[in-house]
Amino acid sequence: MKVLANDGISRSGVELLEKNGFDVELTKVAQEQLPKFINDNNITVLLVRSATQVRKDIIDECKGLKIIGRGGVGMDNIDVDYAKSKNIEVINTPAASSKSVAELVFSHLFGCVRFIHNSNRDMPLEGDTHFKDLKKSSAAGRELHGKTLGIIGFGRIGQEVAKIAIGIGMKVLFSDKFISEQEIEIKYFDNQKLNFKLNSTKIDVLLKSSDFVTLHVPASDKYLIDKKEISLMKDGSGIVNLARGGVINEEELLKALDSNKLAFAAIDTFEDEPKPKIKILMNSKISLSPHIGAATLEAQDRIGIELADKIIKLLK
Repeated sequence: MKVLANDGISRSGVELLEKNGFDVELTKVAQEQLPKFINDNNITVLLVRSATQVRKDIIDECKGLKIIGRGGVGMDNIDVDYAKSKNIEVINTPAASSKSVAELVFSHLFGCVRFIHNSNRDMPLEGDTHFKDLKKSSAAGRELHGKTLGIIGFGRIGQEVAKIAIGIGMKVLFSDKFISEQEIEIKYFDNQKLNFKLNSTKIDVLLKSSDFVTLHVPASDKYLIDKKEISLMKDGSGIVNLARGGVINEEELLKALDSNKLAFAAIDTFEDEPKPKIKILMNSKISLSPHIGAATLEAQDRIGIELADKIIKLLK
């Protein structure tokens, strides 16, 4: 049986599949050429990340597909229900990248509260001529310790974010439509562990009470954070979106940053991806990354192995 990993797969995943008799094709096939390639090469399993779209047309044209796999959590680039109606299994890897996304949240948070995202823009341009001015403009940093972090969406990623937050001495609030209370376990390097029980908070209370807010929710057809929600947030607070583009109204976000209602934002996923608004990219109060939440070597390795395990169980 043949597997097309159109957006790539880790070497560990390839080796596990090949060890179990699968032929893995790593060719990157253009979107418009996918149906022909899949049919000409008798592809049984199509693996994608966020780049490749698996819509109704591909599902209809590729009669030999048995599995569509998404390396990652969100599956908004796949017509999941339609694929299942055609007896095609749809799989993803919800657990593999949680730690990587959570660590990126804090990469942005630590950078923002100490103005690192700004310093890295300004120092190459003015560090040799305006060093003292740059030092002064970055001198009002804040600590994360002792602050309140509000986590909207408390699935696997949200819980990993909470573990790091608790570990550095933050108070954690969470809001989730489907989880009323959750116990999380924090494991330490010496095999010690601590358990914490957290209860869900109403979103308006969370927004009013948090120094920083981070989003970990699925894609939505309407804004989760709009003008009303931003108005509830603390003056001088910050917001992080590593979830999906379109969950924050970026126009209202820019207004809040320009008026100093919000001190900063950090964005990894954009409304207009892959062509984010220039005014978002150029705003000095926004810390930016190009949708790399799950893009660590460790996460990619776990994703490949998890996909391979699921494929083997389903087809062998």
